[in-house]
Amino acid sequence: MAAAVLFPAGVAYGHGFGVDTIQSVDLQERDVTISVELPEDFEQAGSKQITVTATDDDTGDAVSNITYVIGLSRAGETIFREHFFAADGILNIDTVHSDGQVRIHGSQDGPLGAWYGTESVPLEITGPVFSSGGLYTFEIEVKTVDEPARMVDSGVYFADLTLVDTVEFIEQDSGGEDVKFQLKSYFDNASSFEYDPAKRQVSFEMPFDWSEKRMSHIPVVHEEIHFPKEFAEFLYPSYVGKVNGIDLFKASVQIDDYTEDDERIVHFVLLQDHIRYLKNQQKAAEEPLPDYMRFTLSASEEIKFPLTAFTRSEDFQVDLSWDPVEIEPGQRTNFIFTIRDGATGEPMRNSDYTLVILQNGQEIHRASGQAQVGGDFESYEFAEGQTGPTIIRFENIRNTGQETEFGFVVVPEFGAIAAVVLAAGMAAVILGSRRGLFNTPSL
Repeated sequence: MAAAVLFPAGVAYGHGFGVDTIQSVDLQERDVTISVELPEDFEQAGSKQITVTATDDDTGDAVSNITYVIGLSRAGETIFREHFFAADGILNIDTVHSDGQVRIHGSQDGPLGAWYGTESVPLEITGPVFSSGGLYTFEIEVKTVDEPARMVDSGVYFADLTLVDTVEFIEQDSGGEDVKFQLKSYFDNASSFEYDPAKRQVSFEMPFDWSEKRMSHIPVVHEEIHFPKEFAEFLYPSYVGKVNGIDLFKASVQIDDYTEDDERIVHFVLLQDHIRYLKNQQKAAEEPLPDYMRFTLSASEEIKFPLTAFTRSEDFQVDLSWDPVEIEPGQRTNFIFTIRDGATGEPMRNSDYTLVILQNGQEIHRASGQAQVGGDFESYEFAEGQTGPTIIRFENIRNTGQETEFGFVVVPEFGAIAAVVLAAGMAAVILGSRRGLFNTPSL
């Protein structure tokens, strides 16, 4: 890992995912930060709350008696645009999905007739406000500050937020059997999903505006592909990602088998510099920029040792490799591992462990020991019939009850093994991103 890049936790998932912040809004020689917040996931049923907060950059206090003009749009279509008033600088708007027209409910007062809510009459918007997942744009102006009648002209600012909508796709494998994929987008709605069994490749498309106005405040674009761990045809040690035919950084494609018990998740994580790189590569081709990102994910057999996994708490890190790399039935294989401190990466002496090998949910080997210098190895010989998806699990590390695991596929026709890290290590990177941390290798 060459660098660590920090982001606010609220925007770690994608373009304005959860919360988007407008900084240094000039209100007559007073700088104010405005944040707009939405729930994370899209569900048409039930209500969602929009929260708009203004704070003074110098004091950190909420700005009082602020009047906003707030417009909301989706895919270029205006949903509403109105004046809203917040006496304490915090504006809460409940939205309830229904058919028909968008209507605002609450109280109106002041010179601008701004809407506001009270305990007895809360501020609410009904109608098809959030009728689907995807990217929503807030257009915000400030009209009063400090006093209800003190007028200001802030200019117009934009905040983009995403409601995440998980979509399922049923595709066929090379044998014609149905396989369920899920696509979760933290940016905008994705479409044209396809799995090509001959190429071992998944592809999908997502709208994207490559203009500088939009790109300048995109911290990250994040997409997830989910598929069953038992789908051995696509369970590979690594993947090659492309956008519009351009190879992505290795750091942009992350494997995560740790978050879900039965699913592998492959994350596309495009930081702002990566997106600019993609734009420049397309401009160099001297062709018009498209209005989309076309993602492809291709299986790769490349293995790089050691594979790395963390426990769920990230207290412990386990590095794993094996010798020989090609595992043949009837041949003894040494599984070589090191138990490390999850925070420092230093080997941990006198580390107790239990190594378990499982196939088809059944235990086929178990060995316990103590890695006196932090590193050790265990040997195992696979029998002719022991093929298919396989898990190596490290249990009760240092007698703490904590565990982590790696997975691979024993391929009978080749008499060898294709390794697949069960993303315990990669999961730590992705889980870390949910707290605002990305570990970003260079090209």
